[in-house]
Amino acid sequence: MRFARISTRLIAGLVTHLAFALGASAFEIEDRRQYPAEDGARELRIISTADAPVFEPIIRAFQVAHPDVAIDYVIASSTELMKAISEEEADFDLAISSAMDLQTKLANDGFALDYRSEATDALPKWAKWHDQIFAFTQEPAVMVIAEGAFANRPAPRTRDDLIAMLRDNPAEFDGRIGTYDVRISGAGYLFATQDSRNTDSYWRLTEVMGRLNAQLYSGSKAMIEDVAAGRLALAYNVVGSYAAQRLADTPGIRIVPFEDFLSVMLRTALIPKNAQNIEDAGRMIDFLVQLNQREDIEQETYLAPVNAQSLNENNAARPIRLGPGLLVFLDRLKKETFLRNWENAIVQK
Repeated sequence: MRFARISTRLIAGLVTHLAFALGASAFEIEDRRQYPAEDGARELRIISTADAPVFEPIIRAFQVAHPDVAIDYVIASSTELMKAISEEEADFDLAISSAMDLQTKLANDGFALDYRSEATDALPKWAKWHDQIFAFTQEPAVMVIAEGAFANRPAPRTRDDLIAMLRDNPAEFDGRIGTYDVRISGAGYLFATQDSRNTDSYWRLTEVMGRLNAQLYSGSKAMIEDVAAGRLALAYNVVGSYAAQRLADTPGIRIVPFEDFLSVMLRTALIPKNAQNIEDAGRMIDFLVQLNQREDIEQETYLAPVNAQSLNENNAARPIRLGPGLLVFLDRLKKETFLRNWENAIVQK
């Protein structure tokens, strides 16, 4: 075996942010959770884009199997995670992100260590890259709607349906559409660039949402909360696992998976080159890539583990593949052009 905002809810999160800042680090964190071990012999430091309620069941289950490993879990946006590893070279042992393109860039630029085990060897080829990046979930980008806003009309099933509905009912949807601000959200930028590759409708939809004063967000969680509260009629391209988790205890919202195509993101993990606890980082990767053996965790987190069969059975699924193709839209000139076109479409002054 080889080895967009700071949360104001938890004072601990603010203290942690100050600690990182005083330590000459410039990246922002949203939250920090610490999970002590019974025998605290070793510590595994994780930086992740996954909210604590989503990932905590995985941490708890891992500690049942490895009771001597304490875990320091730091939550940051995908862009701040990128900054922490590539610019600050912070000494995290594991980096977990929903932004597959940024993870690929980290590995491509030499910021990831090789790791290989029986568990990673068993992954499908499309779910890993260069024995450095390992996918452990497959999560679709979906639309979430407020059922009250669709009481008298069917929910759109394709992007063309959505465009037509918004154009025909501007007064009802003005200011009540949510989507990512792709300038600050790594996952949002990934979904947007993949949409632009998959359909010509993407730019027409972006322009329509812009004319209707779409509200821009840094992450899925806030969008889903505003749909649940009735402030939004719909949220476009949110991460399906977060939507499913919220749907379980929130009446009045519904998930709409598009039938023209469904972008499927792979949540991935890598071991940064400055990792101190490589051994336990490898153990956590093995645990993650074998989540398909833990139905209990899937039911609690709503994270769908990597499963080639389920993707093959869904004709609309368009899995986003790991590999150098993800670097295309990270080229400086291409990214500047994409963001300029996006701003012109959605920020209409």
